[in-house]
Amino acid sequence: MSKVVVITGTSKGLGKYLAEFYLEKGYRVAGCSRSKAAIEHADYVHHCLDVADEQAVTDMVKDVARKWGEIDILINNAGKAAMNHTILTPLSVVKDVMNTNFIGTFLFSREVAKVMIGQRGGRIINISSVTVPLHLEGESSYVASKSAIESFTKVLARELAPYNITVNAVGVSPLMTAFLENVPEEKVNKILDMMATSRPAEFRDVSNVIDFFAKEESDFITGQVLYLGGV
Repeated sequence: MSKVVVITGTSKGLGKYLAEFYLEKGYRVAGCSRSKAAIEHADYVHHCLDVADEQAVTDMVKDVARKWGEIDILINNAGKAAMNHTILTPLSVVKDVMNTNFIGTFLFSREVAKVMIGQRGGRIINISSVTVPLHLEGESSYVASKSAIESFTKVLARELAPYNITVNAVGVSPLMTAFLENVPEEKVNKILDMMATSRPAEFRDVSNVIDFFAKEESDFITGQVLYLGGV
């Protein structure tokens, strides 16, 4: 049987691309978002949910495990950004960013890990950002949420290593998505100037690293954060 991949945030952007990427490889894919499915495929199932809703996450993971009998790969892609000076950032925005980015990653990792422990193997791949090592001003809540994901990745890697489960993260640089179109050009250029490369990332750059972490041959690589673009 083909492998089973769970990907969060598959309604658009990187998440949708990753879902289609793995469907093309012949994998079975379970995706989720707050909106309805943006993909129609015989091997794709979609759940409408908020990744910070504990019961909804638990129900989805149980449903996927019952339907396909296993979960081989989890990609915690769902994310939300906030760009504002700290003193101008409402608490509601901070909570929203933390819920989507960190709490969502935590909940899906916890529930999928239960399935992977039972099958004695699996791959968990989280999405971080180059804004963490760059300490990018104007994005304190976003950077804090991604920093939490990186620390969580390293702790979880140690906790799950005895069960042949690896946990890694990709530190993504600015991606050519609809979101980036709303970011002032000077801010994007400032980030690119701080990197070794001079171009925004493409979806293929991210899928290349994710697929590397997901390979069976990568079973000795865990607790790592790989930043794109030469930070």
